[in-house]
Amino acid sequence: MPSRIGLLGLGSNIGERREHLQAAVDALPGAGVEVLASSSVYDTDPVGEVPDQPSFLNACLRVRTALEPLALLDAVKRLERELGRVAGGPRHGPRAIDIDILLLGELELRHEHMRLPHEQLRGRRFVLIPALELDLELRTPDGVRLADALAELPPQEGVRWAGPPLYAAAPAGTHAAGSVPAGISPTIGGK
Repeated sequence: MPSRIGLLGLGSNIGERREHLQAAVDALPGAGVEVLASSSVYDTDPVGEVPDQPSFLNACLRVRTALEPLALLDAVKRLERELGRVAGGPRHGPRAIDIDILLLGELELRHEHMRLPHEQLRGRRFVLIPALELDLELRTPDGVRLADALAELPPQEGVRWAGPPLYAAAPAGTHAAGSVPAGISPTIGGK
């Protein structure tokens, strides 16, 4: 089965936020997801249906996986539970870890359990800023430049740099997440 390059979004606003993000990076390879690169970590204002909650730490990961979309969704939801995310609670409410599948190669999917690209990808500064850090030319499968989507958003949603990229141990002879070998562009979907 061929593998695809994808983009995951990570978020946490309960407890040791950076440790929760790092734990997700550490656990992804065991779920069939190779972490290729990480953006910096950003402290972000909560958005959505529960604005009165602690700020989040967010990052994006460039990944490679042979998992099909729904199998990948099952894998990340299982990891969320294993890493302390409590089921239930209000939509957009506080959580120890959130792992969103933002892009998966050039796939477009409309399913009752998921959408690709992620339905909120183009409307959230806390996703677009770290995603564009990984690739300034990033586009959705239909060709929309994410840099253009970011330029259209109002600047009210606070996104502040909070630290260097997350670290993933790399197999011998490869490079760790957050670093890209010279001459290799960290792109999503081969663009």
